[in-house]
Amino acid sequence: MDFDALVTKAAEVSVDGWDFSWLEGRASEERPPWGYARLMGERLGQASVALDVQTGGGEVLAGAPRLPARMVATESWPPNRVRAAALLGPRATVVAAGSGPLPFRAGTFDLVTSRHPVATWWEDVARVLAPGGSFLSQQVGPRSGAEVVDFFLGPQDWDGRRPSDARAAAEEAGLRVVDLRTARLRMEFHDVGAVIYFLRKVIWMVPGFTVEAYQSRLADLHELITTEGPFVAHSSRFLIEARKPE
Repeated sequence: MDFDALVTKAAEVSVDGWDFSWLEGRASEERPPWGYARLMGERLGQASVALDVQTGGGEVLAGAPRLPARMVATESWPPNRVRAAALLGPRATVVAAGSGPLPFRAGTFDLVTSRHPVATWWEDVARVLAPGGSFLSQQVGPRSGAEVVDFFLGPQDWDGRRPSDARAAAEEAGLRVVDLRTARLRMEFHDVGAVIYFLRKVIWMVPGFTVEAYQSRLADLHELITTEGPFVAHSSRFLIEARKPE
């Protein structure tokens, strides 16, 4: 497919929700070895009252075999919130809220989960957890997707999202970190359309990204992929689990 056709197709497809199935055959990414969805499902199956923070379109939460009798999810972006409410139906209550402050009473939940939060308000997580409750989260680590961002914006300062900082913040909030694992994972983009779709969906990677604004750089990327093969980048993830003392 030529450049103009790839650009048009990727610019028109919907990017609502947190489903990346449009990228099948166009891009690939290794998955972390710990299996967050499985771990999340196991914890939810044992919980009585749980909260999923920044649930996106609810896709990961909906995949859990069993949800607690009282299940709440937060999402700030209206299109995703509508999608999550429709997908989860009566299994969960979807509330308009971001990562924090969380609009819930202290000690409400025995489990809080969050996959790829934009930010974690550790003090608020600790506040809404009941004594003995747990926070389980898979988060974006340092230099995740750096090769993509640097291609469009030039070399960036990537000193952030360190797992050690998350541990320190959790402990400062009064939580005890019981698990912390990291992974560096290979990503491949097989055509420029996959990169366009990715940047339209993950909007914080290249803020203000539009096809029009980056037409020239996209053309360069198309030529690079055509002549040299897939554009390779690396995502960074870490799993953190922390508990509130009894």
